[in-house]
Amino acid sequence: MRAAAKALGVGAPAVSLQLKALEERLGVDLLFRTTRSIELTEAGRVLFDAAAPAYRDMGYAVKKAQEMAKSTTGTLRLSMSRGAYMTAVTPVLNAFLVQNPGIKLDISWSEELADIVRDGFHAGIRQGDILAPDMIAVRVTDPLVPAFFAAPEYLRIHGRPRHPRDLLAHPCIRYRMPTSGQIKEWRVLENGQEKRIDPPMRLSFDTVIGVIQAAREGHGIGWSLRATMADYLETGELETVLDEYTASLPPFYLYFPKQNSRLECLRLFIDCLKAHRGKGAAQGFGLPAPER
Repeated sequence: MRAAAKALGVGAPAVSLQLKALEERLGVDLLFRTTRSIELTEAGRVLFDAAAPAYRDMGYAVKKAQEMAKSTTGTLRLSMSRGAYMTAVTPVLNAFLVQNPGIKLDISWSEELADIVRDGFHAGIRQGDILAPDMIAVRVTDPLVPAFFAAPEYLRIHGRPRHPRDLLAHPCIRYRMPTSGQIKEWRVLENGQEKRIDPPMRLSFDTVIGVIQAAREGHGIGWSLRATMADYLETGELETVLDEYTASLPPFYLYFPKQNSRLECLRLFIDCLKAHRGKGAAQGFGLPAPER
């Protein structure tokens, strides 16, 4: 009794009371009690022998659950948009995989706002203005840089807009947010003031890559994160316009439920993202902002 009480961190009388309460619930005596010893009754022996494997299995399960939180091996499931991947993850992916050979990343690209708890993700990456309020969020990028863009041949034929009002004379390729179904407004910066504009829509897509592809084909002018079209800008398939009127967008945040805050794999991934952002800030790409 004293050994059991010590293991449980309670007094010996508490253990005795619990055993008596168990006997009363079961309607059978489990122990022979004398002034010199305590022994199991036949019913007590049957219960002990039958329950012991379950207790061992439960102990093993608890141990494995505790090890999972501290483990540096396993699969980390993440949900993010293509823009989030290219902006926040691509710059650190190789370094993270090399430094953490035991961690596998299972990444889902989706423009929709996933319910990461319901869908079984450990974390997600989204812009700070569309995060659920009940999540822990860690800022992983600086404010985002968008761009207006079109194919060179389109600009040769239709002319290059010089002012945001010129967009009224161009077919615009718009992005329809898949979760809400709304057309995303475009943002411009003029005389230090940010404005939201709603130019006429010729085409709309529920994926950013659809907007980019249509622009590459010469169907009009699009607007999205510069990182999502960087490859096409380098090859010359797309050109940016109205650069002096671009307004920055909210940064990306990695977010997750409180219950995942102790996962070591997730902590290592966050540390890698934050370290990269810290290097960028030190080089003049923006100052870190308080995390929330």
